[in-house]
Amino acid sequence: MLFSSVLSTALPILLLTPSLISAVPMAPPAAVEGTLAVVGSEELTFSYFTPDPAKNNWIGIYLASGGGPVEEKYVSYSPAWKYVPDSTGTVKVDVSSLAAGEYVAFFLAKDGYKWLAKPVYVSIEGKESAAFEFLVDKVTLQNGRQGDGYEARISGLVTAGYKPTFEKLSGDGWVSVAADGIISGVPDRARDAVVTIRATIPTGQSSVLKASIPVKRSGSSLVPELKVMTFNLWWGGTYVNSYHSKQIRFIVSSNVDIIGLQEARGGHVQRLADALGWYFWQSESGDLGIISRYPIVEDYGIINASGGVRISLDGTASQINFWNMHLGYTPYGPYDFCFDKMSTEKVLQREAQSGRTPQIIDTLKAMTPHIESSWSTPVLLVGDTNAPSHLDWTEKLRSKNCGYANIPWPTSIKPLEAGLIDSFRVANPDPVKVPGVTWSPIYPYHEEGSAKLEPQDRIDFVYHTGKLQVLDSKAVVVGEPKAYGSHRDNEWTSDHAAVVTTYLWVD
Repeated sequence: MLFSSVLSTALPILLLTPSLISAVPMAPPAAVEGTLAVVGSEELTFSYFTPDPAKNNWIGIYLASGGGPVEEKYVSYSPAWKYVPDSTGTVKVDVSSLAAGEYVAFFLAKDGYKWLAKPVYVSIEGKESAAFEFLVDKVTLQNGRQGDGYEARISGLVTAGYKPTFEKLSGDGWVSVAADGIISGVPDRARDAVVTIRATIPTGQSSVLKASIPVKRSGSSLVPELKVMTFNLWWGGTYVNSYHSKQIRFIVSSNVDIIGLQEARGGHVQRLADALGWYFWQSESGDLGIISRYPIVEDYGIINASGGVRISLDGTASQINFWNMHLGYTPYGPYDFCFDKMSTEKVLQREAQSGRTPQIIDTLKAMTPHIESSWSTPVLLVGDTNAPSHLDWTEKLRSKNCGYANIPWPTSIKPLEAGLIDSFRVANPDPVKVPGVTWSPIYPYHEEGSAKLEPQDRIDFVYHTGKLQVLDSKAVVVGEPKAYGSHRDNEWTSDHAAVVTTYLWVD
């Protein structure tokens, strides 16, 4: 689900100092007469000029790794911005809570993306006085196997902006910890290994992490159980303070193997993968991403509103095809029913108009060869469909669903017709007892101040077929999120719940 609200972000664990690196080495799509320059360092202060002033001209800060309006078109949300209505002047943009890294500043016209000046790079760095620590106390790393070489990386699990030296304090003898945070060795027995690691920066600040490595016996399956997640980041998580550390804590505590990400524009896929030491894939638009503990060995590209990859869990012996989707968000069917009392026929017509019906058809068509060979290579399809499931709009839930029941939502009907299985409803067959609502933990009401209740539905899914047996599936939210408008300090960084499914690999 998407909303058009614009907010700044915060990450108060760091005190940050921006500094100019250089002019952006990109030619403007069209001639521009304005100027933009950094003139302050303690706070990010710009001088600017444009011959075309407007009350809604603005300066937006974007990650340099992608996401800015390079072609004068919307690509992603700006995590820090400010209006500049005058023709010339100076303005401070609050970036005190952005994560350390490289950014690009754009001077843009009238709430849009037309350049008013050539962009400039800025670098945000952590001050020496900033707190340094591991973001988590303990972590479970990817599986190892007795007699096989092992390698994992934990260097990204520290406060952003630092490059500490790592050392092993204690742990199993076969485990080595390099100064750059690489863990390696050859497990000598089928017993889970535990290693205590210290990270130290030149100021003398240090932090300690306990890492566990599940070790399987020689000759056995490396990944007998597989845990997958679908997670709509909500504009990367940028609507919530300290989103990076909160996301890392959540993912590490979930101990999942693969995550399908939506609303990930702006470098957030790589940000999370780098922090976790995982592999990643991101769509060209940036909205979709996949991060994995295990190698991504083939890219199937983008098919309408979805994308797929092949992941090797254990060399060529154990692989899966993993697809991720984010379907169109408007018009939204539950609003049509609950607020406008439309007929089922009309709502289903609007499902097609939204793009969701052709999007799921195109996705399943591209997946057909994978579904047909799923007994040798299991298939997963995860993501945000922006529509409920027919399995949840039942007669017993008619009153909950605004007086409607037995609605054949195409985005849930068609995956099942194609041979896919809704893992959540396998683990939780009764929608009355376990509704599994994912939209929305922070929207109890349709609009702020409105008396209209927001329809609560399960719109995020983990589908599968092949040699996978569902052990468990849950809709997951951390903490007790406050409603939108009071959400900035939530521990939970999204407006969706995540869905986590655990599978047993069946031979």
